[in-house]
Amino acid sequence: MARKIVDEPSEEIVANAKQERAEKRNPLGRVALFIRQVIAELKKVVTPTRKELLSFTAVVLVFVVIMMAIVSGLDAVFGFLTIMVFGDGNIAGG
Repeated sequence: MARKIVDEPSEEIVANAKQERAEKRNPLGRVALFIRQVIAELKKVVTPTRKELLSFTAVVLVFVVIMMAIVSGLDAVFGFLTIMVFGDGNIAGG
């Protein structure tokens, strides 16, 4: 017969939750909790190396140049089609 395994939170998690709940009651506690969470998230940030940074920058610049070429090409095509359909604005015979 299989045993039923119950997943219960550890005492540390329960204690942290109770502390956070108590701190949420007053505005100063909420600010302190927010600052602690911000610091904890900032500790997770990994800064890229110089090589990675240059690589990422090159990728972004190449992408921007490609997008500029596409948009410029489409602008030229649509501009040409507009002139073909509506004319260049000169009044003929006048």
